Amino acid sequence: MEITVTGTMVEWRGPAPFWFLPFTVDDSAMIDELKPMLTYGWGCIPVAVRIGDTPFTTSIMPRQGVYLIPLKDKVRKAEGLAPDLPITAQVSFEMR
Repeated sequence: MEITVTGTMVEWRGPAPFWFLPFTVDDSAMIDELKPMLTYGWGCIPVAVRIGDTPFTTSIMPRQGVYLIPLKDKVRKAEGLAPDLPITAQVSFEMR
């Protein structure tokens, strides 16, 4: 299964700032329905993501009603990602 996510990144402050790209509410609801077939346990949902020319793997997480894609420093730097700039990501899920 593949979903295209378009939006701007959001900051979540913790011990260090972290940046995420949120899925839409509708896509998040669909992921929630399929979660039993997507997760390998502990609620983690592994995904393969491509932003521009940069592929990477990560796990998405729910937060405030939507799922979030963590945006690694390496990816943000390679693709010139910054707050308020539009981002498009291709996200691939593997059914388990």
